[in-house]
Amino acid sequence: MFLELLREVSERDRELAHDALSGLRAYENAARVQRPAPKPELARANGSCIADHGGKGPPALLIPSLINPPRILDLDAEVSLAGAVAGMGRRALLLDWGKADERSGLTVAGHIEQLLLPLLRSIAEPVALIGYCLGGTMAIAAANLAECERVVTLAAPWNFARYPDRSRAALQDMWRHAQAAAQSLDALPMEVLQAAFWSLDPERTVRKFAEFGRLAPESPEARRFVQLEDWANEGEPLPYPAAKELIGDLFGRDLPGSGEWEVGGKPMTDQLAVPALHVLAGNDRIAPPETAPDGTFVSISTGHVGMIVGSARARLHEKLKAFLTPCR
Repeated sequence: MFLELLREVSERDRELAHDALSGLRAYENAARVQRPAPKPELARANGSCIADHGGKGPPALLIPSLINPPRILDLDAEVSLAGAVAGMGRRALLLDWGKADERSGLTVAGHIEQLLLPLLRSIAEPVALIGYCLGGTMAIAAANLAECERVVTLAAPWNFARYPDRSRAALQDMWRHAQAAAQSLDALPMEVLQAAFWSLDPERTVRKFAEFGRLAPESPEARRFVQLEDWANEGEPLPYPAAKELIGDLFGRDLPGSGEWEVGGKPMTDQLAVPALHVLAGNDRIAPPETAPDGTFVSISTGHVGMIVGSARARLHEKLKAFLTPCR
């Protein structure tokens, strides 16, 4: 898939394509750093679990997307969002959705009903929910159904009809080609979703590998690039029912934004009974700012992932601390 992007870009810029191939080789051969040891497990439900990342005070549960691994929220000690939350007078907890084959029959709503809600109940006290990307969409739904203290969404879509028409059309086209195979496999492979993300900005995808190839291999920038690319290219496949609901009902019909998305037999709303803050990434192509839930928001001039692990994380931490502190 990446080579097809290279072919397209080479028709316009052969030098860029050549440099990107060199960057790809450098990425494949790069040394990998040792990952942090797993944190203690606090609770488990049907293959999903909550890990305790320390800190003292009221609990805050970080909810990752279903699409990529949760470790983006605890990539390393330098950029760990879980670690930052643990320093904000909170007990930081991180959800791991677990292996796809242990939740193969679940829709997006099913993940909320059968995994997220039981895990929330196991904590036995109201929790601040901090949801990233689709995890933020799911956090809002959970707050409709269970007692929680407050909600933060980070680069999370809710109004799916506000995605650019081109992006929605590309996703539906991908699904038309992939649905039969996904149904046969009972899962949508991560590689197919990755191709959909790449298609949002093919030249940028190629350019970042070209730029990586020019970095000193032992530099902090090169190390971080490898960590992020490994994270982005890992991930469990998306269970077929979840993929079908995500692409058909959320992106296709905008059920959340129209107030017609039902979870647990109840229509979901982004107008919550508890305090809510929506943090937007101003340069986000994965979840453009206009797709965010309605309500109180803060916009940070950064990208979808840069808000979590880039230099803009300092501003994110500042806003999070201010919002989470009143209940100490």
